[in-house]
Amino acid sequence: MSKPPSIAFLLRHPAHFIACGCGSGLSWFAPGTVGTLFGWLTYPLLRPWMSEIEFAGFLVLAFIGGIFACHRAGVALGEADHGSIVWDEIVSFWAVLFFCPPGLWWQCAAFFLFRFFDIVKPPPASWFDRNLKNGFGVMADDFFAAAYAVLVLALFKFTLERFF
Repeated sequence: MSKPPSIAFLLRHPAHFIACGCGSGLSWFAPGTVGTLFGWLTYPLLRPWMSEIEFAGFLVLAFIGGIFACHRAGVALGEADHGSIVWDEIVSFWAVLFFCPPGLWWQCAAFFLFRFFDIVKPPPASWFDRNLKNGFGVMADDFFAAAYAVLVLALFKFTLERFF
């Protein structure tokens, strides 16, 4: 894994601050997990202030802005998907939580499912991770990890409601 950048790097440009998850990506241990935890902790601070449509729009803007921020930070770090770039985890996990059934247990399941799919990178996430070494590729592979997590959560919920 790449060495985390300095705080000076984080503060050098707004794109660095965003891409590195407001500093959560500077963790020397499991920055993707720390970034996801940051997303989990900030979700309840953001979500109550927006309607469903406003939050969906916010997610789209955060994703698009993340393409540019992650690309700029990746170029500056010399590695497109440097470990400290965690905005992709944050935005994608916000989306998972947006579609997650209510309750702490569901959110815990969402966290572990998202981390699993982000690490394993089933297709097409693996294709984006291997072939698009830019901000879009960085954001897209986590988008698909989020989609897999939401799908599995929905299947769990459906199964529990129908059979238990």
